[in-house]
Amino acid sequence: MVLLTVGTVMFLVITAVALTLERLSGGERISFVFTALLFLGVLALLSRPKVVADEEGVTVVNITRTRRLSWAEILRVNLRAGDPWVFLDLSDGTSMPALGIQPGVAKQQAIRDARALRALAENRGTGKDIG
Repeated sequence: MVLLTVGTVMFLVITAVALTLERLSGGERISFVFTALLFLGVLALLSRPKVVADEEGVTVVNITRTRRLSWAEILRVNLRAGDPWVFLDLSDGTSMPALGIQPGVAKQQAIRDARALRALAENRGTGKDIG
């Protein structure tokens, strides 16, 4: 929400400046507005990451991709010291970043979220004990 608000305010301010500066030509005004729109677009992309868990699995929304994973596909949830975000070890042998859980700003919240996701994956995924 913060990134979208900042992006919108930046867009409005830069556009207002472009329209009020009398020395700018039409092309220069358009380039100001285009640059402001570009900033807004980048901030909108940066605001997308999230991780949503439900009964069937997890939806991981990163900057440009969204991927739906079943619980059986998630073997392990990792957030080691120094990691910029959570990594999911998947059953196909790959690892996937989950940018929606980042310890950079709110470290304790990210640790709680990673632990909760790990517990869900262990209880509902292939690693759970049967019998």
